[in-house]
Amino acid sequence: MKNIFKVALLATGIFAAAQTQAQTRDTTLGQKIDKGTRAVGKTAKKVGNATADAAKDVGQATATGAKKVGNKTSELASKGAAAVANKRYEGHWALTGELVYIDEYGRFFYVDKKGHRQFITKAQMRTTKP
Repeated sequence: MKNIFKVALLATGIFAAAQTQAQTRDTTLGQKIDKGTRAVGKTAKKVGNATADAAKDVGQATATGAKKVGNKTSELASKGAAAVANKRYEGHWALTGELVYIDEYGRFFYVDKKGHRQFITKAQMRTTKP
């Protein structure tokens, strides 16, 4: 995105320098100015579209990354809380390979990748680690 802004600034600077160095010899100055403003308008529109596209891509990448970080943080926090507050069911794992815990009501659960408790039955557990 910085590169797009650099290119836009460079194009603006070149245009401004060219306009200050331009010499007019005939009376059709208004026509030349009109022609130049149309060219600048087209270039500005292209730069604006490129900037908008780049901003959209950066926004989507940021959102995806933030969601992944949030899910991982939630998972680790939930696993830590489960390890402290609940009893580990030794020798048993969930189908996904996660540790199985027993809550205060005697229910079995594991913590998934988003940090949510997924309650399971004994029949859904494995006795060997996958």
